Amino acid sequence: MELTSGDVKAETGKPLSLPREAKNAIPMPSAKMSPIRHKMELFGDEHDALASAAHELKTPLAIMGGYLQLLLAQKLGPLNPRQVEVLTEMQANGVRLSNFIQNLLTYTSLKVDRFEMQYEVGDINACVREIAEVWAQRFQDKVIAFYFLPDDRLRSFPFDYYKVQHVVSNLLDNALKYTPSSGTVWLHLEPYFWERRTIERQPEVERRRQTIHEPNCCRISVSDTGPGIAPEFQQEVFDEYFRLRRKGVRTEGHGLGLAIARRLVQSAGGKIWVESEPGNGSKFFFLLLLNPSSKRVAEDR
Repeated sequence: MELTSGDVKAETGKPLSLPREAKNAIPMPSAKMSPIRHKMELFGDEHDALASAAHELKTPLAIMGGYLQLLLAQKLGPLNPRQVEVLTEMQANGVRLSNFIQNLLTYTSLKVDRFEMQYEVGDINACVREIAEVWAQRFQDKVIAFYFLPDDRLRSFPFDYYKVQHVVSNLLDNALKYTPSSGTVWLHLEPYFWERRTIERQPEVERRRQTIHEPNCCRISVSDTGPGIAPEFQQEVFDEYFRLRRKGVRTEGHGLGLAIARRLVQSAGGKIWVESEPGNGSKFFFLLLLNPSSKRVAEDR
């Protein structure tokens, strides 16, 4: 379609003269949203809806948990053994649902890149001890021995207090699922030197002349006496929706706990992995930098 000077008029209604180059111009259709961008926006809307629904469930669940605690403390009247048993089961399921909702909120935030780390200098031993005390009763209820091993050599350093607790909580939840009654779970902290791989290799030196490196990380591990993980699944266990299934045993959860733990650790510049042998339990590790880069801390603040 060709344009003529009579096709375009000014506000006065008089035709405007067009430059010679414009007379052969082809009119362009109005811009449309690309299919990829459209899908991304739909994806974001879907996750917004999930996050909103999960957030709305947090308050009533917290209220229910408070009333259950009040009843179990028998402050509203005495309870018979059967009533205590039922209320305890209700409380355990409420905690399980609360954990799932928290995981869902974190998952949706990570998916749409709305996630920020909040670094503050703190005591990592106190941080992990606090979440260990929360889980102690659940291990006791399942007749699992639970040991917390702090390390006084760890000094205060900047980390995200609640994100670390979230990672530890997800690892403890995984240990609780797969450790049988009369089993054992250990939660251990220690200083650690993380030697990152580089493209350029340093010249080899004699072993006797090698220097002892100062720790640059805090290594946190959760060990259990569960069935263990075969080598071919030790990477996949950190994938979303992946769950190890055992014959005759119902697998709980939705396969998000370890995936979220990995994303949280990597967001802080750390590393997470598992060491395991079938029949000999599993040991999950993750690393926290003792001196996260000033740029990373500044951006997240």
